[in-house]
Amino acid sequence: MSAFRNFKLVSHVVFGRGCFDQLDEILSVRRQASDDFVVFLLDEVHLDRPLAKRIPLHGDDLLLPVNVDDEPKTTYVDRLTERVRQFAGRLPAGVVGIGGGATMDLAKAVSLMLTNPGSAADYQGWDLIRQPAVYHAGIPTLAGTGAEVSRTTVLTGPEKKLGINSDHTVFDQIVLDPDLLAGVPTDQWFYTGMDCYIHCVESLQGTFLNAFSRAYGEQAMALCRQVFLEDGPNGDEKLMMASYCGGMSIAYSQVGVCHALSYGLSFVLGLHHGIGNCVAFDYLEEFYPESVAEFRRMMQRHEVNLPRGLTANLPPEKLEKMVDVALVLAPLWENALGPDWREKMPRERIRELYRRM
Repeated sequence: MSAFRNFKLVSHVVFGRGCFDQLDEILSVRRQASDDFVVFLLDEVHLDRPLAKRIPLHGDDLLLPVNVDDEPKTTYVDRLTERVRQFAGRLPAGVVGIGGGATMDLAKAVSLMLTNPGSAADYQGWDLIRQPAVYHAGIPTLAGTGAEVSRTTVLTGPEKKLGINSDHTVFDQIVLDPDLLAGVPTDQWFYTGMDCYIHCVESLQGTFLNAFSRAYGEQAMALCRQVFLEDGPNGDEKLMMASYCGGMSIAYSQVGVCHALSYGLSFVLGLHHGIGNCVAFDYLEEFYPESVAEFRRMMQRHEVNLPRGLTANLPPEKLEKMVDVALVLAPLWENALGPDWREKMPRERIRELYRRM
């Protein structure tokens, strides 16, 4: 008899314009004692914007601005976790991440490390977390990564870029307010949205695909096409739901070649996840020909120009490190190419793909 994955979903979801204003009511259930406190991890770009003033801070709460100029690092997670531990000497009633995928990943990671010993780097992999996280909620201010629904918090460690993949990583609550997407710069909006589009491409064309993943992936793909190829109304709502459905599509499936390669780009060159995906995807016609052509139409329509020649002058040892990082991601390669993926994708083929970028 086959064993089917019994995966965890986000427990509570609220969606709609203005629903951020319900956050205080949502968190009130967690504040059982008079000295309970909540930690808010806020992308520091919002510190001088109206959103910061709308956060429902109580007297004992901790507002922790986070810098996401770089991809989230395990060392940064460890520092943030220690800040929270020193703040009150006890566990918070909850951890809330407000920002893009990187901020939400940091919130997930901190909530895990508050209840698990050691460094975040110790848990990069699949199902290594032993103790449940403290209550944690995610509030995206960008849409596309699927971080709000995934069981992964993607981190760059000393040796690799690899997520903490665990059922304990999944948020307990997400607040999806399309109003929070207003004012995002076009490039950032595009790169983050393309993360969702590429999730769908890799899920829908992967060997792990089943009807569950297909249902979510096809809906997310349709919404992405409406957002990036048409001028219809309610684009923010559609992109936010595309991100949710795109994240759900890989819950029973997986991503593929593009994401595996983008991890190497991020680890060595420090590229953010969204732009790293776009750089890699543009060179993957042999794997996803129709989708790469559509992606290029989307880029042209929104006048987005990708950086070129990123690996032209890269020292050989750094190129080899990229290959090492990509090869760690066995489930991604297997989803894309099947169980004999190692024969189909030897080191030299990965190295040649990187050389083109």
